Amino acid sequence: MFIPSGLAMTVLATSWLPLFTGASVLEPRSLAYTRYTTAHSLGENYIFDTREGWQTINVTDLQYKYARSESPPHGNGTLVDSSGLEKRASKKKSSKTKSKAATKQKASSAKSKFKSLVTSKANLLGGASVTHALDSVWNSLKGIGKAEPVTITWYTGHDLQNPSCWANGNWAPTDNSFACALTLEGWTSKPQCFKFLELCKDTKTCVFVRVVDTCAGCAPGSKHVDLTKGAFTQLADINEGILQVQMRPATDPSPQWFEELWGPKH
Repeated sequence: MFIPSGLAMTVLATSWLPLFTGASVLEPRSLAYTRYTTAHSLGENYIFDTREGWQTINVTDLQYKYARSESPPHGNGTLVDSSGLEKRASKKKSSKTKSKAATKQKASSAKSKFKSLVTSKANLLGGASVTHALDSVWNSLKGIGKAEPVTITWYTGHDLQNPSCWANGNWAPTDNSFACALTLEGWTSKPQCFKFLELCKDTKTCVFVRVVDTCAGCAPGSKHVDLTKGAFTQLADINEGILQVQMRPATDPSPQWFEELWGPKH
């Protein structure tokens, strides 16, 4: 069961109630957007279990992937690896500026508690549809299947361009997207392009991302997930170095889709 973080609780409980219409319908798209862009919790008593698909991975800053005297690999053309993913074309190492430590919001209550709060308000407006809207959002994207440990970093700037999952795509992630790139070579069981993943720093700090690219700078054979800054900063401060996180596959979100977060559906 997923639990909204303290931030999500505040936003949902105080900001979205005014969105009820005369028919008492809470706007599902607004609910979904905050759900997908805010860290969530698995619950106070949740324990990571490999039988539920969890794996452990390291989370690092992009600079960790290259020796100080080296530059990341450069290349031209559209070389394709054994999994059918194109190598990044001539991507340069991006410089990173340090930012102030972000204030982390803690998960404060369970989904049932949250729904009770919102529904009690909504009932005054005949809000039976509110519970349905909440259920739709919380059940639309879930972690499933086999999990494994992985390393995560963040990337920005030029590295965001030309994501290899699209041969001739016109879309590229931004710092605010929730997307990732995976090790280019040697990770034989890596998730395929366009798959969604759930990454957890701990049971109270998890995010969902979509695979859109490959990471030529990641060590061959490593289980390395390179995250956009928007996703990384939900798990840790941008200046934090190597982190070990848990990863497992996730379902595709439905019916709400946000191209700015994940790119085109196909």
